[in-house]
Amino acid sequence: MTPPVGDPLLAALSEALPPDALGASDVELALHRHDAAPFSEAGRPAVVVRPESVEQVRHVLRTARALGVPVVPQGARTGLAGAANAVDGCVVLSMGRMNRILEIDAANRLVRCEPGVITADLAAAVAGEGLCYPPDPASWESCTIGGNIATGAGGLCCVKYGVTADYVLGLTVVLADGEVLRVGRDTAKGVAGYDLTRLFVGSEGTLGVIVEATLALRPPRPPALALLASFASTADAGEAVGAIVRGGHVPSALELMDRTTTEAVAALGHPLLAAAGGATLIAASDAPDAAARVRAMAELCREAKALSVVAAEDEEATARVLDARRMVMPALAARAERMPGEVTAFVEDVAVPRDRLPALIERIEEIAAGHGLYIATVGHAGDGNLHPTVVFDRSDPDAVRRAREAYDAVMAAGLELGGTITGEHGVGTLKRDWLTRELPERNLRLQRDIKRLLDPEGLLNPGKVLA
Repeated sequence: MTPPVGDPLLAALSEALPPDALGASDVELALHRHDAAPFSEAGRPAVVVRPESVEQVRHVLRTARALGVPVVPQGARTGLAGAANAVDGCVVLSMGRMNRILEIDAANRLVRCEPGVITADLAAAVAGEGLCYPPDPASWESCTIGGNIATGAGGLCCVKYGVTADYVLGLTVVLADGEVLRVGRDTAKGVAGYDLTRLFVGSEGTLGVIVEATLALRPPRPPALALLASFASTADAGEAVGAIVRGGHVPSALELMDRTTTEAVAALGHPLLAAAGGATLIAASDAPDAAARVRAMAELCREAKALSVVAAEDEEATARVLDARRMVMPALAARAERMPGEVTAFVEDVAVPRDRLPALIERIEEIAAGHGLYIATVGHAGDGNLHPTVVFDRSDPDAVRRAREAYDAVMAAGLELGGTITGEHGVGTLKRDWLTRELPERNLRLQRDIKRLLDPEGLLNPGKVLA
């Protein structure tokens, strides 16, 4: 684009950026205002910049700092906490064009890539080299590696394979003043100095802009077998989860669906779920003795008063079991289509100690009833991370109010049960105020000090994470 006469920001940016790297049309600005989070304020950016190199990122940050303009980094905008929302007059730094896989090092089991690489594309690329990148956020077919790192994303396999943070060996980051900083290392082990890599993981673009990542890889995951167990109550399903963990099992997936979710998936036609079913537990194992593990976990489910248990014995049956979990969002979408008004849904994220999972689900059911809302809860039972999904009519002010109040009530319940306000979605703007309720004041002061040290003018993604 040709910068308008008299616009110092666009003129300065265009000095070292190609014309197609800048976008300021109403359509582009509107598209980049916010991520996928509801209830989060978003401003109107001044320009969207799509850099293709580290030097271009440095130029953007130096220019923005010289003019006192805030910078908001963005990936694919699939986040659910408002962390990528624009602020008025900002530069949106859209990292999608920096999408190269730079090196796959099979000998050291690592990969180097730029932040705009799609997670599923990275997984496919390393699989072609006989390796595996395990983190699998629900949006992995569209979310980016940089966004995953910035928000500390999780996924279905966390219970066995860990979250994104567990695979970040090193990062190259451009700081607020345009300086390039390399943190971490390529070695499997290393404890020299403070762990600055983990400082940037989950920082949501408030401390620096990630321009390259070195990620650990694993050998290929073996084929899995799975089971599906139906229970009369979430309490019984929770007992089964506890028994599986106490029994020394390390499932590759351990997913819990409440009654509302179970009924929605059953209504969509999944053959293993009864329309009048209660809670559903799905467990999978990719251990060398997967068949024996699944049989043992199935028996523990029966001992926990499961109404029925289906244990898969081959890949086809396993796919049928796992489809029940994959059908959750389509099932809720189908439910929303039958509701009047401008129906929307937002996926919440709260985590508690595993043994308090049933109590949290019961509290969520009470919250749904008390606020007259449709709330379907699904979660990663193996690590205590729940995702209550609130479906409501956004054109109805009263429904919006009740949804907001229910959101607050869920957050409060999670903290009361000894949990955290976010297990994997991040803080952004959506949970910024709740962070002050979870963390002690001294902890918050220290985090603000770190922010000021690395971004003294407060121009990097302002208003996110810390109030």
